[in-house]
Amino acid sequence: MTALDDRNATSIARPGDPDYELATRVFNLAAPVAPAAAVTARTVDEVRVAIRHAQAEGRGVRMLTTGHASGSYRPMDDAVLIRTEMAGSVDVDSERRIARIPAGTQWTDVAAATAPYGLAAPHGSAPTVGVVGYLLRGGISFYGRQVGLAVNSVRAVDIVTADGELRHVDAVSDPDLFWALRGGGGGFGVVTAIEVQLFPATTVVTGAAFWPAALGVPLLAAWERWALDAPRAAATSFRVLNLPPLPDIPPVLTNGSMLCVDGVVLGTNGDDPTVVQQQADDLLGPLRAIAEPVMDTWHLTTPDDVLSVHMDPTEPVPAQGDSMLLTELGADGHTEFLRVLGEGSNSPLVLAGLRQLGGAMAVPDPDGGALNHLDANYIYSGAGIPMDAESTAAISAHFGVIREALAPWDTGRTAPTFVESVNQPQGHLNSEQVRRADEVRARVDPTGLFRGDITPNATALA
Repeated sequence: MTALDDRNATSIARPGDPDYELATRVFNLAAPVAPAAAVTARTVDEVRVAIRHAQAEGRGVRMLTTGHASGSYRPMDDAVLIRTEMAGSVDVDSERRIARIPAGTQWTDVAAATAPYGLAAPHGSAPTVGVVGYLLRGGISFYGRQVGLAVNSVRAVDIVTADGELRHVDAVSDPDLFWALRGGGGGFGVVTAIEVQLFPATTVVTGAAFWPAALGVPLLAAWERWALDAPRAAATSFRVLNLPPLPDIPPVLTNGSMLCVDGVVLGTNGDDPTVVQQQADDLLGPLRAIAEPVMDTWHLTTPDDVLSVHMDPTEPVPAQGDSMLLTELGADGHTEFLRVLGEGSNSPLVLAGLRQLGGAMAVPDPDGGALNHLDANYIYSGAGIPMDAESTAAISAHFGVIREALAPWDTGRTAPTFVESVNQPQGHLNSEQVRRADEVRARVDPTGLFRGDITPNATALA
């Protein structure tokens, strides 16, 4: 290790150093990162020192928190990686309904901090995802149909720019940078903290119900009929699961392909729990009438339970993923979806599904940033576990089969937090938004120190 600064205990780590291994660990084991050097920063001064070191060596700077999206990162072999694990805890201002969150914090810690106040943030479905990347790349929450894209909840960002200055950026202090930070493709600096608007949340109905994949045709049709007119307080996903027989998975779910409908119905401080339960029953009743689920965990509870309902892994795993934003499917779309993913499809994917969008997520926020809404009915996402070259190739090939089958319903846009590979189609900004974001980058990073962190191809759509 090489000392970054005589006054600072932080050291930069090179390949082979234990601290390098700690700083470069990622959640997606199929997409490791290999920078020239790496450091775990816990204070603003440590971030500044790392930036100065990179500049002295003529290298770029890259950022990392949990590494869930490491497959979508550009190569960083000639860069200094800063892993942000900023000291401090989540600070909740219950009167203003604002949470200040240090970079590196995971959503499970935010949920635990906000729940005692009857408040919640628009987190995703995985408890171990880092807050900053999820928020600034858009963020699709089970609460999103009620409160909008998660990025619209950002109220301020603390960021160290290329000149080493710590900037507190909000709609007043620097409106252009604040606009660009929220979905503009990254590459502006090192975020050290973020402030998020919270919303009342004391009661939810949440859970998952499972059926054999043979019931795909009636279940998918019934689910979409409900989804098209669902109340904004409700958000669900329809998934096809091919789960391996692991100790922590109920055996009833590993006996062939299964279908799953999971999600959340949100109640607020003034809601009668019976109203929330009725909205959930309106969804689940027609599905349960088709056939009794082999397992059904939907229940009335508190928001603390929401982060576990999607059953996302909590330990690092190898993964390949793909996604598309889709319009309303209809009967033809159901047929194609089930043909390539349902029973008899021989899909090598462990899971694939449709997550309900719409509601507030489809409404442009006049005070929002570069990405402030998604004009689509669903996001399709699928994932496989690559174990060797043969399985990797099979998963990639099937992604192509799925893309071809669902092409008639593809909006052509993307949701950044669901882009899993640097080689996949990416495009959530139009050419004018890209131009505006580039102008902001030129101002705050004139030498392109952070250019490697810019989302590849976050453009090219007129």
